[in-house]
Amino acid sequence: MTIRRTIGVLALQGAVSEHASILTDLGAHVILVRRTEHLNGLDGLVIPGGESTAIARIAAPLGLFPAVRNLVSGGLPVFGTCAGLILLAHTVEDADALAGFDRIATLDITAQRNAYGNQLASREAPVDFMPTPTVQPVAAFIRAPHISSVGPRAKVIATADGVPVAVQQDNQLAATFHPEITGESAFHHYFLSLV
Repeated sequence: MTIRRTIGVLALQGAVSEHASILTDLGAHVILVRRTEHLNGLDGLVIPGGESTAIARIAAPLGLFPAVRNLVSGGLPVFGTCAGLILLAHTVEDADALAGFDRIATLDITAQRNAYGNQLASREAPVDFMPTPTVQPVAAFIRAPHISSVGPRAKVIATADGVPVAVQQDNQLAATFHPEITGESAFHHYFLSLV
């Protein structure tokens, strides 16, 4: 008998419906997370791409990030894409726009926001995905962050043109791009294998 996993998608801003659609297609039961009580009973959590400052500002009065931090530190699998990677990163190099706002900050990486330029610099590119080397997913890089450094607790699991674009640290998975925008499911499938 297959157990249906319950996956939350942080639904404050960003590519919420795209993540929910892919996860549903993969057989997960999706909960849209807008308050701390929506975190109860989750088997995993997705933090979507969008605007990291907007997500942090909306989350602050709700007390969401301290609650998420506790769950992630306790082993809850989490998958952050683009802005989600910034919010998970232990260090953000150009964090002025996030000053005064809490982040989750549990992933042993340093990230740089909007490293690839403005919206016009957005692109799609193939990704070398190490857990499944026979699959080369295409991902959307939209005002994408850059992984400046990877600490000893994290490991690179995907590259594009030789540059790290996805990392994993135990129960945490994060990507600089938007796999959900292209409808690519390899990363979501891998995430669900961690749950």
